[in-house]
Amino acid sequence: MNIAKLIDHTALKPDTTKNDVLKLLEEAKKYNFASVCVNPIWVKLAAEKLAGHDVDVCTVIGFPLGANTTETKVFETKDVIAKGATEVDMVINVGALKDGDYELVEKDIDEVVQAAKGKALVKVIMETCLLTEEEKVRACQVAVKAGADFVKTSTGFSTGGATAEDIALMRRTVGENVGVKASGGIRTREDAVKMVEAGASRIGASASVAIVLNGKESATDNY
Repeated sequence: MNIAKLIDHTALKPDTTKNDVLKLLEEAKKYNFASVCVNPIWVKLAAEKLAGHDVDVCTVIGFPLGANTTETKVFETKDVIAKGATEVDMVINVGALKDGDYELVEKDIDEVVQAAKGKALVKVIMETCLLTEEEKVRACQVAVKAGADFVKTSTGFSTGGATAEDIALMRRTVGENVGVKASGGIRTREDAVKMVEAGASRIGASASVAIVLNGKESATDNY
């Protein structure tokens, strides 16, 4: 298994510095990760430094709460794509989902999907730790209906991260034609393999180097 090509090498903490991002980009080139996932402020730098390399530039939209207006999420999406993003991970309106307002949740996702169409993949972050099993299923169904490319477990900034059980549920719900991204708390190769075996097609992690090296190099981030 080429685990590196399943990983979005991630640095999303609020105190991430330019030097942290430059280090992330060099690691991404060295280990040939699927993408780097950085906050929007670093997208232009990442796109410039990764030009000519087989590493995509991923960023986050409505992050980490998902409580922005749809108009704001659409603007963010267009802005980061103009700066070089080729993948966007958007947070759903979690409160609306829990209210049962699936129409609002779908519209929120759909407008981001339309803004990104033909330019960037859209991954939909559900924040599974805040949802019941029924809500996880409905979130997946709504994301698929809205045209998302991936569903994703977590921001890494709430009360929990990815579990193999959630990944399996999400995979059963979305089928084989939509990606499933496991993120939050994945720190070892064993963790990553467990997620892939459960149905994940992408892994979000800051411990990416340790995962690839199978524990030979330590990582301290909690994402």
